[in-house]
Formats: sequence, structure tokens, C-alpha cells
Amino acid sequence: MSAWLRHHGQSLAATLRRLARTPGATALDVLAIGIALALPLGAWVVLANAQRLAGHAAGDPQLTVFMSLDAARADAALVESAAAAAPVARRSRFVPKDQAFAELKSAAGAREIAATLGANPLPDAVVVELAPGSGPAAEHLAAELRKLPKVALVQLDALWLRRLDALLRLGAAAVAILAAMLAAGMIAVTFNTIRLQIVTRSAEIEVSRLVGATTSFVRRPFVWQGTVIGLLGGLTALGMVAGSIHLLNGEVGRLATTYGTDFRLALPPAGDLVACLGLASALGWAGAYLSVSRYLHESRPG
Repeated sequence: MSAWLRHHGQSLAATLRRLARTPGATALDVLAIGIALALPLGAWVVLANAQRLAGHAAGDPQLTVFMSLDAARADAALVESAAAAAPVARRSRFVPKDQAFAELKSAAGAREIAATLGANPLPDAVVVELAPGSGPAAEHLAAELRKLPKVALVQLDALWLRRLDALLRLGAAAVAILAAMLAAGMIAVTFNTIRLQIVTRSAEIEVSRLVGATTSFVRRPFVWQGTVIGLLGGLTALGMVAGSIHLLNGEVGRLATTYGTDFRLALPPAGDLVACLGLASALGWAGAYLSVSRYLHESRPG
């Protein structure tokens, strides 16, 4: 066990020395991998921020029941009772027609319109606040309330939330496809990089095999090289995305202030970023493992 660990340490140290001896080639390999990883990582960060922004903007969904103009207070009370009995409803409030008309008159963009109306044309209404993610249950409640007497219209604001959720799901699927394609590209880049290293050290590999070196022993330095390159590429991608967020946040902040918010783009939690670096290292390991395994298979005596 100690010999196994010692060889791993020696392989890692030799890999770092080898990469340091060729800084130009190493930098190009790391940059290529970093760009390949920055694209899906950046798209994922944008999607995560869009989901966070949607959560802030959406708020709690509401269902509004507009009563007929000749409806009595008892009819609205029946709607409130039916809504209160539904598990999806958090609370409800009655909005009398006079209050609604007064609010219309005080609205900045509707004062002139309200002044020309004369008599109050608005009906009584019941506003029902729903639990987030209510979905089908909210639609079922709306259908039940439409059946009650003196109900003129039931307006459910969940449709745009469903559309937004569908768009975010589509974005997540697109990011996953992009990540899979670029992960395959990263494996290919690492495969070719390690392949070149193997060709330059083919004589050393053959001597090692002649004196009894196992396949794992021969493969280990190259696998470490692929892992280190993958990790460095992941760090490069993270730096690119973090720098882009820093540059964009100035304009994002100015746009957000026009909507009365302080929204800023942010990186995912540290745990997720560490997982991304681990994935980058694993992809580098996979590319190196496949490259060495193929060489050893092809050079095996027939």
C-alpha cells in the first residue's frame, strides 16, 4: 500500500515538473480546455441567475374572482368560503367595487380614464392568494369557483408562470446538451494531448514493460497529467466566468435599479463550484485513461 501511494506521489510530482518545463504548450492546452468548460459553465450560471430572478419576480400566484354587477355581499362570501376550503389557497380578501374604483382613480396612468367613466363600472372581487407551485390544483379551484352563482370571471395568473417554468426547463435541457457536447470535446483534447506525450516517451514505456511494469504502473503518470490539466482547465473556466460576471454586473445593476431592485449576477454556491472542478478533473482523467489504454492495446505484442 505504501509503495502504491509513493508511486502516486512521485507520478504527481513528475507531472507537475513536466508541465512546468513546457509552459507554452501547457498554457495552450489549459486554455483550450478552459474555453470548452467556460461555455457550459457560463450558460449554467446564467440559467441559475434567471431562475433566481424568476423566483423574485413571480411572487405568490393569485386567483381573482370577479363578481357580477348585481352580486350581493353574500355571493362574495360564498366564494371566500369555497376558496378557504381549498388546500391550495393561503388566504383570500374581498375587494369591494368602491375600493377598486378609488384605487383606479388614484393610479397615475388611469386617472383621466376614471374621470371620464362617471359611474363605477367595476364589480366586486375576491382575491385568493395561492401556494407557490400550485399548478393543477389552482386550475381545479378556478374551475370550481366558476360554477358558483354570480361569478362573472375567474382570472388565474398561473399561465405565464407555467410558460416561464417551461422556458427555464428548456434552457436547462439546452445547457445539459451543450455541456455533454463540450465534455466530449474536452475528453478528445486531453486524449490527443496525452497521446503526444505517449509518443515522445514510447521508448521509456517499452523499457518499463520489458522489466515487468504493470499496465497500471505505466498508465499512472499520464492519468495524473490528464487530471491536473483538467483541473487547471476548470480553474481557468471558473476565472473566465467570474471575470465576466464582474464586468457585466455594472450594467446589470443599472438595469435593475430602473425596476426598483438590487439584483446582481452571482456565482453558484461554493459546493457546486467544487463539484464542477471535480468534474473537470474527472474528464481529464477519462481522456488520459482512454489514450493510454488505446496505446497499450495497440502496442501489445500479437
